Amino acid sequence: MNATLSISEYTEASNEELIVAAQQGENEAFGELASRFERMVYLVCWQRLRDHAEAQEVAQEVLIKAFEKLHQLQEAGAFPGWLRSIAVRQSINRCTRRPPSIAVEPHTIDRPDARHAAPVDSLLAKERKAQLHEGLGRLASMDRSTLVAFYLDGRSLLEMSDDFAAPVGTIKRRLHVARKRLAKELECLQSA
Repeated sequence: MNATLSISEYTEASNEELIVAAQQGENEAFGELASRFERMVYLVCWQRLRDHAEAQEVAQEVLIKAFEKLHQLQEAGAFPGWLRSIAVRQSINRCTRRPPSIAVEPHTIDRPDARHAAPVDSLLAKERKAQLHEGLGRLASMDRSTLVAFYLDGRSLLEMSDDFAAPVGTIKRRLHVARKRLAKELECLQSA
């Protein structure tokens, strides 16, 4: 490629041709590469960050870094993977530098004094508790005793392993199955 290519020639060029041209200092060639790969870069960033604005910002940083480091790329065909690895590293860096978000429950903002529950909140809590106990009552005794021991009595998996004379793996499986069965029972109760 020569330095006097038109825009239409850039759009018709292969990725490898554009990379070689960009490495030779043709900024328009890199601009075409950026427009071809910006969506892929954004999606890689979004997968890690799960925030649109941050993913866009990091994607821009990735393209800038790729432009600055393009001379280091030795194999033009490796560009997509090379660019993806920059996007992954930049996203991971952003995640580690991100300040922890402070979660505020909506009800703490709405209620001036969070120490006293609103009447409707306590009513709903009682109703959920009653539904939970009714759902537990509908389960087979093994499922019920497994859930009660772990969630209500606060028993550890090791303690439950001793109590039920079963390996920890079996206790984990029982908990998993019992939770699913309880969820189905609660679903039935709520739809009734």
